[in-house]
Amino acid sequence: MNRNTWMGVAPGALLVALVGTLAFALAGTELAMRFGLGAITLAILIGAIASNGLPQQGHGVFRGGLTIAQRHLLRIGVALYGFNLDVQQIAQVGGRAILIDLFVASTTLALGWVIGRRLLRLDPQTVLLTSAGSAFCGAAAVLATMPTLKMSEHEALDKSAAAVATVVLYGTLAMVLYPAIYSFLGSAVADFGIYVGSTVHEVGQVVAIGGMLNEEVANAAIVTKMIRVMMLVPFLLAVSFVLARRDSSGERGAITIPWFALCFVLCAAINSLGCLLDGLVGMLRQTATLCLTAAMAALGIDSQLKRIGRAGLKSLVLGGVLFLHLVLTGGLANWLLA
Repeated sequence: MNRNTWMGVAPGALLVALVGTLAFALAGTELAMRFGLGAITLAILIGAIASNGLPQQGHGVFRGGLTIAQRHLLRIGVALYGFNLDVQQIAQVGGRAILIDLFVASTTLALGWVIGRRLLRLDPQTVLLTSAGSAFCGAAAVLATMPTLKMSEHEALDKSAAAVATVVLYGTLAMVLYPAIYSFLGSAVADFGIYVGSTVHEVGQVVAIGGMLNEEVANAAIVTKMIRVMMLVPFLLAVSFVLARRDSSGERGAITIPWFALCFVLCAAINSLGCLLDGLVGMLRQTATLCLTAAMAALGIDSQLKRIGRAGLKSLVLGGVLFLHLVLTGGLANWLLA
């Protein structure tokens, strides 16, 4: 990397590093852990605040570093996120959890498309990003879906930020609602963990809710959530295939395979084999979190609250409908398959 290239990348990279470091520091506080706000989610919030405190004409200085974080670190982070999964853990919750996860994810995507496109008249990209965040794993799903969609850089930033906002808002509401539901139903509900894992947005939020209840609920919730995360991969492949069928000119396009999704599966398979040292796996997991946090920080820095506000109100409505669907329909599915 020559001097000119380095000077083009350094300011943005340093700003991303600063925001990411602050996000990690805040994620370790008791308040953040109580509300399930991990470094990945906090990074976009801090980045957005920092962005809107900067003069508009100054954003170009950070472009090089922000682009690297959004494109390259994002894909690396999604791929390495597979090391958080262990296929052998699925046996702990059984096939019922898989069926419930499949039902919840598929109906969330279908409902999101119907409500978003036909009633709210949202564009397809916003609908897919918001629905994916609700159906799979929150902000990480939004980030993973973003590169597979055909849209300009500014569109990707604003629509992704709006989708992540729904994850933060309704995931935080879940932190209050689910413990209340558990108290109302009674601690004898042994399968409440599957309900939590199959319907709550973020992995961190699932962990936090489980921690508020008991170890049995927490373990079942986390494993069920990991199964739901794995379902993101076929969704990404399906989106790539559908978008490739017709390009903007009406001609059949080439299928773009999201390599990071395939690497995600490979990393999960390697982790399931148990052939790596625990210390190395821990380091790879931490690297995934670092990369995703950097990508989120860049996304927040590059977003503008005015643009998000214009595109985000309907996204919040869509996210609210999907949240109610997760709580009610997801709860019904868990009860029927109990």
